[in-house]
Amino acid sequence: MPENSKQIPINEKLTLTIKEAAEYSNIGINKIDALLRAPNCPFVLFVGTKKLVKRKEFEDFISNNLII
Repeated sequence: MPENSKQIPINEKLTLTIKEAAEYSNIGINKIDALLRAPNCPFVLFVGTKKLVKRKEFEDFISNNLII
């Protein structure tokens, strides 16, 4: 990584990769991917074919569910 590039902390990012979301939430990559594939998932963002996780909506989803 170049010297002048900054690493943004996960808790300040708007969107996360599936791997970052798994590290952030302690939920497995496969489970997060399955949630993202669910119809009307409130925290999925498609950038082309790439799936990203909207961090705030993901946090709200986790906060409002007892079982995932």
